Amino acid sequence: MEVENKQIILKRYVDGIPKETDMELRLGSKIKLKTPKGSGAFLVKNLYLSCDPYMRGRMRNFHGSYIPPFVPGSAIEGFGVSRVVDSDNPNFKPGDLVCGMTGWEEYSLIQKTEQLRKIQQHDDIPLSYHVGLLGMPGFTAYAGFYEVCSPRKGEYVFVSAASGAVGQLVGQLAKLHGCYVVGSAGTSQKVDLLKNTLGFDEAFNYKEEPDLDAALKRYFPQGIDIYFDNVGGTTLDAALLNMRIHGRIAVCGMVSEQSLSKPQGIHNLFNLITKRIKMQGFLQSDFLHLFPQFLEHVISYYKQGKIVYIEDMNEGLESAPAAFVGLFSGKNVGKQVICVARE
Repeated sequence: MEVENKQIILKRYVDGIPKETDMELRLGSKIKLKTPKGSGAFLVKNLYLSCDPYMRGRMRNFHGSYIPPFVPGSAIEGFGVSRVVDSDNPNFKPGDLVCGMTGWEEYSLIQKTEQLRKIQQHDDIPLSYHVGLLGMPGFTAYAGFYEVCSPRKGEYVFVSAASGAVGQLVGQLAKLHGCYVVGSAGTSQKVDLLKNTLGFDEAFNYKEEPDLDAALKRYFPQGIDIYFDNVGGTTLDAALLNMRIHGRIAVCGMVSEQSLSKPQGIHNLFNLITKRIKMQGFLQSDFLHLFPQFLEHVISYYKQGKIVYIEDMNEGLESAPAAFVGLFSGKNVGKQVICVARE
């Protein structure tokens, strides 16, 4: 059987902030719902797709990163939740649910089978959470906070982009660990979510703060022990001025820099010396040996009601370009997900 396979393709490499017109919905591409014999591959129907800021880096023709660029004219790739339709791989059978790297399309033929793992559906956990809370963003938060930040009870924690896919879990893990937590976000709605839904001690709208250094001194009069950085730029510069001695900075993302042709400089790095600060960039893939432990802990926390997770769900593959572009202007509230097909 052969069916039409809708796809979102990258039209060209992108300079500056991504636009919807840099991508397009391609119709008319056909795919056979049968896996080639002897290929060792399997065919999936994509259910949920993840929009993540790191994908911006794959839209430029740069081969020095940890992941290769997209190929213009081909379907965009990203994390997703899918159901196996047909398989020539003994480890994956029709009906299996899988999570991992797939295409922005209705159906994907998976050749690199090591990029996906089988998942179990929980009656009380949305399936889409496997690209958020139980997926790459959630694991990034878990590994970054516990392994890079080395938290201690009672410490003062600052999280930027705190209502996003990673930040919202970092803050809740920090609270469970006995820390004092402040988050920054870009709207009053997000600030309200941080304080009244996600349990942060305090939160502020960075767009309403003319002086970020003064804002951090107001919220952290005793200084910051841990800064979980998702944005870089001026926020990182202000945090450096407010770190305590032996503070730790986990550099998770720099969304404020990703679309600049000439990244901004950081002026306050001398504080790394005077305050003996540890500042470390990391990838969640550095800590994959901890993934089973992460799932056990976070699923338990969620089922006990100790953590919540906020999703921003867009319906239909055709909504993916606008949803992705919205990441860079803060339109999403929580983890941005595209629903391609429901169960």
